[in-house]
Amino acid sequence: MLFLLSPAKSLDYETPLPAGIAHSRPLFVAQARQLIDVLRRQSPQQIAELMHLSDALAGLNAARYQAWSPTFTAKNSRQAVMAFNGDVYEGLDARSLTADALAWTQEHVAILSGLYGVLRPLDWMQPYRLEMGTALATGTGAKNLYQFWGPVIAQHLNERLQAHTTPVVVNLASQEYFKSVDRKVLKARVVECVFEDWKGGQYKVISFFAKRARGLMARYAATLRAGTPRQLEGFDLEGYAFAPAASEPDRLVFRRKVG
Repeated sequence: MLFLLSPAKSLDYETPLPAGIAHSRPLFVAQARQLIDVLRRQSPQQIAELMHLSDALAGLNAARYQAWSPTFTAKNSRQAVMAFNGDVYEGLDARSLTADALAWTQEHVAILSGLYGVLRPLDWMQPYRLEMGTALATGTGAKNLYQFWGPVIAQHLNERLQAHTTPVVVNLASQEYFKSVDRKVLKARVVECVFEDWKGGQYKVISFFAKRARGLMARYAATLRAGTPRQLEGFDLEGYAFAPAASEPDRLVFRRKVG
C-alpha cells in the first residue's frame, strides 16, 4: 500500500533534527526547476495576487524562489517529513518514530507537492510555497499545475506499487492534492479514510481534527507496518474508532465522540 499525504503551508527549518536521519534526493528536480524558472519571473505583487498571499508572505516566497538551487545540501534543505509543520505532520510526529518506522514511511508514503510533484518523506526539500490548485501558466501549454504534472504523478505511483503485493493507494491527502493523481492512469485500488467528530448532535468532518487524524493514521500504519486496508480498521489513536456501519469497502470511516 501507498499512503498519500498533502504538504503543509507551515515549514520548520529551525528546530534541530534528530541525529543520524537519512536523506534522499527528490525525484522530479527537472520539473521543479522548470516551475522555479517561471516563478522567478513573477514580482512579489504578482505572487501575492496569484496565491492570495499577504505582501510579507509574497516577499518571503519570492526570495525563496530566487534562492532555490537544483543542488540539494544540508544547508539549503531538510527532509520533507521534518520540514512540513502543519496539522497532518503534528499527528504523524515523524521525529518520534523509530528508525525502522521512518524507513517504512520512505517506501510507503508519498507526499504530493505542487513544486516537487511527489516527495518521499526523507527527500531533501528546499523551502517553498506553491499549492497544487495554483493557476500558474508554465509556458508549456499548461494553464495550471494539474495540467503541468499531467499523468506524471500517477505513473510514479504505479512504478512504486509494482513492488507491492497489494496495489492499493490509501488517500490521506486533500481533494485539492488528490486531483493531481490521474485516476485514468493510476492502476490501483483507492481507499479513502474519513475522520468524523461528534458536534451539534451529529458526526461531521471538522477540518482541524481531520487533518491531524490523517497524520495519526500514517503514524499508525508506519508503526504497524500495515499491508492491507483491513489492518487500518484497528486505528484507535486519540479516541477514534472504526465505524463499520458508516463505512464502505473503499471508504473507511472513523469516528470520535469527545465528552
